[in-house]
Amino acid sequence: MIKLIKHISLLIILLATSIMFAQVKFEAKVSKNRLGVNERLRIDFEMNQDGDNFNPPDFSDFRVVGGPNQSVSNSWINGVRSYHKTYSYFLAPKQQGNFTISQASISIDGETYKTTPIKITVTSAIDIPKDPNDPDYLAEETVHLVAEVSKTNPYLNEAITVVYKLYVSPSTGVEDSREISSPRYNDFWSQNIDSQGQRVQVGTFNGEEYRFLVWRKTVLYPQKTGKLDIEPLSIDVTVIVPTNRRDIFGNVLTKKIKRTITAGNKTINVRPLPETGKPIDFTGAVGNFDFKVSTTKTQLDASESLQATVEVTGNGNLKLFNVPKLTLPSSLEVYEPEHNENVKTDLAGMQGRIADTYTIVPQYKGKYPIPSISFSYFDPKTETYKTLNSSEIVIDVLEGPASGSVANANSGSIKQQVVLNKDQFAFIKTQTNFSSTTSSYFFKTPLFWSALLLPFLAIPLAIVIRRKKADRDADVYGNRIRMADKLAKKYLSNAKKALGKKEEFYIAMEKALHNYLKAKLHIETSDLSKDKITELLLERGVETATMTDFNNIMLNCDLARYTPITAVTMQEDYEKAAKTISLIDKQAR
Repeated sequence: MIKLIKHISLLIILLATSIMFAQVKFEAKVSKNRLGVNERLRIDFEMNQDGDNFNPPDFSDFRVVGGPNQSVSNSWINGVRSYHKTYSYFLAPKQQGNFTISQASISIDGETYKTTPIKITVTSAIDIPKDPNDPDYLAEETVHLVAEVSKTNPYLNEAITVVYKLYVSPSTGVEDSREISSPRYNDFWSQNIDSQGQRVQVGTFNGEEYRFLVWRKTVLYPQKTGKLDIEPLSIDVTVIVPTNRRDIFGNVLTKKIKRTITAGNKTINVRPLPETGKPIDFTGAVGNFDFKVSTTKTQLDASESLQATVEVTGNGNLKLFNVPKLTLPSSLEVYEPEHNENVKTDLAGMQGRIADTYTIVPQYKGKYPIPSISFSYFDPKTETYKTLNSSEIVIDVLEGPASGSVANANSGSIKQQVVLNKDQFAFIKTQTNFSSTTSSYFFKTPLFWSALLLPFLAIPLAIVIRRKKADRDADVYGNRIRMADKLAKKYLSNAKKALGKKEEFYIAMEKALHNYLKAKLHIETSDLSKDKITELLLERGVETATMTDFNNIMLNCDLARYTPITAVTMQEDYEKAAKTISLIDKQAR
């Protein structure tokens, strides 16, 4: 009886132990449930058994600034096994409010387990204790993104510029920077100015000396009045900050910290154009312009053609208004005007010329006046309206059939039927045939004998070359590797020789990347803009990730010459450049 009781007790203990170890735990824990919008949150997903197919929440209300980091602990104590596995994420809130981190899931022994949703409250920014030796604090205080607006109270359709500058303290550096949120410029006509190739400059920020890079330049023309918001620009950067530690050679060790920096929201107050003094023919032109009407000829014969051009030149919103219409006598045959634009946009706004060109064909002999027309615009510098008038032009048709109503046509009081002539453009020759006046013979010339014998001499050489080419063509994988290595060695040879010499190395690598693009895309140095390169690479089928890596390398070449860089970082940049060239060469069609 006693033995039976002992056996039952042992069985109960073993059963309880097996149940205890069979119980699966999978839960989520956060470092805090309430935090400021400028703070970071850590969330750990912990389990006591290993599993598969771990699926984290989407974190839609947060930005993932770190992770996932994975840690595993497996130990035996007094014959009892203890297993612990954790997935960790670091989150940054996107805005204030109350949010819920949804469930994570994992599969363990064929069963799916889920965590409990966690509620998080995000308050306004709070004061964080400042430690001047804390790398996170240094990263926050030494890198800034600033939006500079040229004018905060413009008139409707008056040009303003927004220049985004990335300021970096001399004690730190940045790499791997990319935009994560671009302004949409609602209620503005906008155009980005190419800032590719901008050099790092020295300036001041909050009274201290900083280095800065012009990240983006944009020209805006407001299309409505009142208070308009310019959305902020946000970029992700990796900040290289010094630490208090040194290596065995006494060099300061650095730490890389990922940060998201944002240029604050800007508000401008757009003033309406004054009603006082507004001309009747005003169509919305704002700026400083010249206006004229010209013709290619003033004397011609009937059935010949001439061109009349109505032209506006100057600085202002040239693409946002219409050129005045030309008024002509009804006796002239007039074709629909051809609109031409030669406008460039820089930080001063739109500049150039717009014009409408009319083709005119007179049918009868006589004098035909092109009356004066007017063009009005608003000058924001003087805050007044101005009106320009063209001169009257008289077209004298010398030869052609007479019309009894020419005088009436000149006055525009009577309209007559225009009789079309099928040969009205016959004077324009569209084809030309040339023939040689001397004859030459090819038979029995030195070139004839050379062309006759050369194929026989080239047969043995062609057989050898063809065999070698067939062997090489059969090795598809080897050809790709050889081509990629050849390109990398060709364009990066000078950079490799300069490894260890920071300034010389990054200048050589930047030239190598430029030369590769010019050779690959068949473009000139003047076309090496970020937008142009992206457009051409997309057309050739290059993946977006590869283009992003290439642009980051180009930016690193510019910034790295002004930041503390180790030999290890230079080697990494060299290998990254070689890899990117290889990928572009494989992906581009």
